[in-house]
Amino acid sequence: MGVFTHESQETSVIPPARLFKAFVLDSDNLIPKVLPQAIKSTEIIEGNGGPGTIKKITFGEASKYKYSKHRIDALDPENCTYSFSVIEGDVLTDIENVSTETKFVASPDGGTIMKSTTKYQTKGDFQLKEEQVQAAIEKATGLFKAVEAYLLANPDLYK
Repeated sequence: MGVFTHESQETSVIPPARLFKAFVLDSDNLIPKVLPQAIKSTEIIEGNGGPGTIKKITFGEASKYKYSKHRIDALDPENCTYSFSVIEGDVLTDIENVSTETKFVASPDGGTIMKSTTKYQTKGDFQLKEEQVQAAIEKATGLFKAVEAYLLANPDLYK
């Protein structure tokens, strides 16, 4: 079993609290609306939305996967931090689990710098390829930019 860690950073003109509300706190409702081809639905299987909550994400037609289950590991709206683990689903073929820690911090221009650290724990001697990681990063970046565009087009939401 191996662990592969990747750190990434995205920037936005949207302030951290607003982006966090949309991208994290209301993601179950917003993302299927903004990108239905990527994520069809999200439902809480267990918990109240806080740490320990298990969510089932059903992917849309554009995905080669059907579903995944995420566990919320930490959620701190005051400090705009969030972490979760992918614990089940057809996305985990050669990977035991994936855990992501995300922090939304203010940028000097009043926007946000979203910093993420993702750890992939592989099964057996499976080696994660850089192109697999890059594909996941591109999807996550597309999701982030779609939410940002939605917020820019709807300036009165998530204030």
